[in-house]
Amino acid sequence: MSIEIREVTHRRQLKQFVCFAHKLYKNHPYWVPSLVSGEMTTLSPKSNPAFEHCDTLFLMAFENGRAVGRIAGIINHQYIEQWKKKDARFCWYDTIDDPEVSKKLFERVEKWAAHKGMERVVGPMGMTTFERQGILVSGFEEMPTFAGCYNYPYYADHLKQLGFDREIQYVEYELVVPREVPAKIVKISKLIQERYGLHIVEAKKTRDMLPYATQVFRVINASYKPLYGFTTLTEKQIAYFVKRYFSFIKPEYVSAVVDKQDQVLGFQISMPSMSKALQKAKGRLFPFGWYHLRKAIRKPERLDTLLTGVLPEYQQRGINAVFMTHLTQAAINNGIKYAESNGELAENIKVQNTWRYFDRRQHRRSQIFARNIS
Repeated sequence: MSIEIREVTHRRQLKQFVCFAHKLYKNHPYWVPSLVSGEMTTLSPKSNPAFEHCDTLFLMAFENGRAVGRIAGIINHQYIEQWKKKDARFCWYDTIDDPEVSKKLFERVEKWAAHKGMERVVGPMGMTTFERQGILVSGFEEMPTFAGCYNYPYYADHLKQLGFDREIQYVEYELVVPREVPAKIVKISKLIQERYGLHIVEAKKTRDMLPYATQVFRVINASYKPLYGFTTLTEKQIAYFVKRYFSFIKPEYVSAVVDKQDQVLGFQISMPSMSKALQKAKGRLFPFGWYHLRKAIRKPERLDTLLTGVLPEYQQRGINAVFMTHLTQAAINNGIKYAESNGELAENIKVQNTWRYFDRRQHRRSQIFARNIS
């Protein structure tokens, strides 16, 4: 059977591109769908300021008129300037278990990337660090966070058959919420707050955190700068993420550590787990998706720890203990038993040290793959 590759050029095709994964993983017990509306916003040049410095190519594969695969090619010019690497990215890669489909999709992406002067194809990586990235290689019977990746085991096999090699690796942890905050963390937290004159922002409502939102993303820019693949967020991107995500945070699970001048030095952002709610919503807010999401936020069973960051000059000074004390107490107060970390670079010991005082298990592992363009 011949496989036809078509470029996505208008909104109706883009919606088919977004919804392809929903059909591929329909009723899968561990795959967590994104909201279709959210994906459409992410992939719209009119909405997402990342398109100002990214070239993109969206492709779908068809066999006898049936959709069998999809992929996005991305050239992030800001990344190329910052890292001095001529890497094209691929993302939103999903396919049936047919290596020929993957081959055809990557042939088109690589031809496009080579024409634009790129030397490698790397991924899955989105336009920013905040899109789902990586290919899951272990932990296929574990529920991911709503921001985590999930895929069938054959994805990595397809990539290896095409000559891709592992570039980097991410690990994820499940943490057990203790009955009380570990005494050592409490002691360190008190000592650090007294020594440097720090305190936690006490936010009762979402709007109480908004004055600190821009500062949080500036901490991200500073602390994430050396991490693999990260590109500095522009002011437009910061405003975009603040508007999109800070409107529904639960302030009791967000900790901002500030100094005497009310400047954010470090932070952590966690959310009630939305994974099961998104499965029930099937990627849509209406007619009943909003109900499942609202219930998950109000009566959480688990927490997803999404982002943490500390200004470089304050790293290794124990600020992590301050916000982890705050978060752990909030989880205990709300009867939460488990928390999930998002993907962390396997060699990022600084982040993994945050979990060393808790019972934990490393349960999911994902990888970024790369191949030279021939």
